[in-house]
Amino acid sequence: MNPSEFLSAAGLGLGTGLALIVAIGAQNAFVLRQGILGQHVLPVVLVCAISDALLIAAGIAGIGVVITAVPAVVVVIRLAGAAFLVAYGVLAAKRAIHPGALTASGPGSRQARPAGPARPPLAPVLATVLALTWLNPHVYLDTVLLLGSVANQQGPELRWWFGAGAGLASVLWFSALGFGARYLRPVFAKPAAWRVLDGIIAVVMVALGVKMVLGL
Repeated sequence: MNPSEFLSAAGLGLGTGLALIVAIGAQNAFVLRQGILGQHVLPVVLVCAISDALLIAAGIAGIGVVITAVPAVVVVIRLAGAAFLVAYGVLAAKRAIHPGALTASGPGSRQARPAGPARPPLAPVLATVLALTWLNPHVYLDTVLLLGSVANQQGPELRWWFGAGAGLASVLWFSALGFGARYLRPVFAKPAAWRVLDGIIAVVMVALGVKMVLGL
């Protein structure tokens, strides 16, 4: 088989993956906020990228057939995810009412730290991003079912190249979102900016949670 066919399949996977992932959502909003704060960015990005890679691989391997055959699993995930998103949205709303700000750690320093609460431990941050990822039924629809189906349409020799391209899309997107968010820190030196961001996050989280409950 011509090497260009492998590259073409990987490129198709990259484009398809980016088309699905580059949209405002619970996971992206959380990664953006962590990036602006500069808190545990690398672990958060790695969890998101690795999770997507595992889900894409599962879809290519045929796990999507099992999910389709047992819809009760999706229902449980949907309800649990909805409850988590609404709860997180309420917390974001509280932060919007009582916003913090970023302050320089020292004269001439390029680093920034959030005013108010101390840097949170890694464990609860990872627990949050894992919940936002694995309790979102749309993640399964996009990665396991959709990307898995498109990948398998490429044939047995090209489907994993497509999956590699889709996985690369996740790595590129979450890295750009998490590490690129630091350039927004000057804007978030003002509490009003955090009020707007957390207000948007609250609306997004609650809206997604309600949509999940309604099965939309």
